Amino acid sequence: MRLDKLVAKCGLGSRAQARELIRSGQVLVNGLPVKDGGLTLDPLGATVTVAGKEVNYCEFHYLMLNKPAGVISATRDTLHATVLELLPREYQHLKLFPVGRLDRDAQGLLLLTDDGQLAHSLLAPKKQVPKTYLALIRGCVAREDIEAFARGIVLSDFTTLPARLDILAAAEQSKVEVTICEGKFHQVKRMFHALGKEVLSLKRIAMGPLTLDARLAPGEARELTAGELNLLREWRQ
Repeated sequence: MRLDKLVAKCGLGSRAQARELIRSGQVLVNGLPVKDGGLTLDPLGATVTVAGKEVNYCEFHYLMLNKPAGVISATRDTLHATVLELLPREYQHLKLFPVGRLDRDAQGLLLLTDDGQLAHSLLAPKKQVPKTYLALIRGCVAREDIEAFARGIVLSDFTTLPARLDILAAAEQSKVEVTICEGKFHQVKRMFHALGKEVLSLKRIAMGPLTLDARLAPGEARELTAGELNLLREWRQ
C-alpha cells in the first residue's frame, strides 16, 4: 500500500493532508523519516509513526452511532444534516456510509462502515436481519394488533413478513417493542397506520447481533468492540 494512503486510512486526514504530513518529515517508517508518499509498504508489517505517535492500520472501520432525530441516513444532502457530519474529526476523511437507513425523525442504532461486503450481507433480503425498535404509539395497542403483526400486514404495495410486537404499556399512548426482518420505507409507521394507529416516536435498539450502547448519547458514536465485530462476522457467514 502507498504510504500516503495508509496514513489517510488511519484517520489522519485526506490523501492530500497525508502527503503534506509526509513531506514535512513528520512520518517515520520503521524509525526512519520518509518524504515520499508514493513509497509502497506492507501496512501490517511496517511500523509507522506520525508526529511521534505510532499509528495502527486497519482495512475497514465499523462505528456504532446513536442517530438523533432530524438527521438523515445518507453520505451527503443539500437540505439536511447527515449522519457523517456527526462523526468525530478522525473519521471525517474515511469513506464511511450507513448500513441501511433510519427515517429522518427516527433515532437509535445505526452502523457505519467502509466494508461493502459486510454491509451487503446485512442488507440482503434473504438474510432477514431482525431490527428491533422501541415506539410510542397514539392509540391503545391490544392483543389483536400483536396477532396482526404475527400474521403479516397487508399494505398497498406489499405484505409484510411476520413481525413481533410486544406491548410494554397500553393506554391512549402505548409503549411497544417491535421486531421486523425487513426494512421498507417507513415500514413500522405504515404497519401501525394500517391498524388505525400512529407512531409518535421510533428508536432502533438492535440490529442483527448488535445492541445500541446505552452510554451513547444521541449524536455520539464509537468503534465496535472486538466482541461486537466477531458477532457481526459470524452473522455474515
